[in-house]
Amino acid sequence: MERLELMHGVLELPAFFPDATHGVVRTLDFADVAAAGIPGVVMNTFHLLTRPGLGVVRAMGGLHEMCGWRGPILTDSGGFQAYSMISQNPKFGQLRPNGILFKPENGGRIEFTPERCIQMQLSCGSDIVMALDACTHPDAPYEEQKRAVELTIKWGRQSREAFDRLSAQKYGKNGPRPKLFGIIQGGADPELRRECAQALISLGFEGFGYGGWPLDQENRLVLDTLALTASLMPDHLPKYAMGLGRPEEIVALHRLGYDLFDCVIPTREARHGRLYTFAKEEPDEQGDFYRFLYIVDEDYCTDSRPIEEGCDCHTCKNYSRAYLRHLFKAGDSAALRLATIHNLRFFSRLMEKLRAEDRA
Repeated sequence: MERLELMHGVLELPAFFPDATHGVVRTLDFADVAAAGIPGVVMNTFHLLTRPGLGVVRAMGGLHEMCGWRGPILTDSGGFQAYSMISQNPKFGQLRPNGILFKPENGGRIEFTPERCIQMQLSCGSDIVMALDACTHPDAPYEEQKRAVELTIKWGRQSREAFDRLSAQKYGKNGPRPKLFGIIQGGADPELRRECAQALISLGFEGFGYGGWPLDQENRLVLDTLALTASLMPDHLPKYAMGLGRPEEIVALHRLGYDLFDCVIPTREARHGRLYTFAKEEPDEQGDFYRFLYIVDEDYCTDSRPIEEGCDCHTCKNYSRAYLRHLFKAGDSAALRLATIHNLRFFSRLMEKLRAEDRA
């Protein structure tokens, strides 16, 4: 798929969305994000619910108005939070037939039903809305995977029904509206993956995400399962590799058919002074096409070159390695901003290279 028309712009694919979990890409304002060539961002429904509260978001006219970001926004449903919090420690909540119950450490209860997840995301003004799903680890036993698939299909149907009804109320029957994505679960079991994909496809979702933890115990991609899942998704719809963002992973997954990616990696590593540079023009699946530059190394103390020769980001056009190293050593917040701008531009340039590869 080459492009996706959304309420806040046409998205050229493949595309990378950085995480703006709390309504902000850390250390940047959204003018910085746009200038780095980033087309859209991911925001976290669960965290926005807890702070500042969706009532505040609604009162401000939605996320775009509140944050000042004019491009597409993808919001998640809270399903992964259930996996990351509840599966690791059941005291934080439980999966129920009608949804997910969270019990945060600070007390209280937060219930995520399929309808409420859709309602919350529509109130945010999201461009891409994710259906509620039940996430699993690939090594989870068969019965757990099967239950997750059954819940994901059930919640997918309820999400579809809620989305159709609520989006018609908000946007009108024939007006522009967000895209609703389903998430395909099933762990490492091919038949469960097929069962989940076929059921969700029949519900008419407008895009699909890979569901479940995508790494094995050695932290390697579960490529066989990722490839199978991509093959089960319709080719005329976007295929979303959720939470995956190492450059070599993006290249490998794009060649399997995925065309939408998000991850905290480029922004997190920038804040630790770990900067990406291209080593050669053509991306590869081994990661030989890029290098890391550790900006606080002594080697860069008097280095007048930019982070990467040929990079057109704001940082490389205006500042030297020596100055950026100085900012990091001085503990100045400008260091984090300038490093993050560069890493995001690296990822947007990688997307440009992959789009050029598709056209060749």
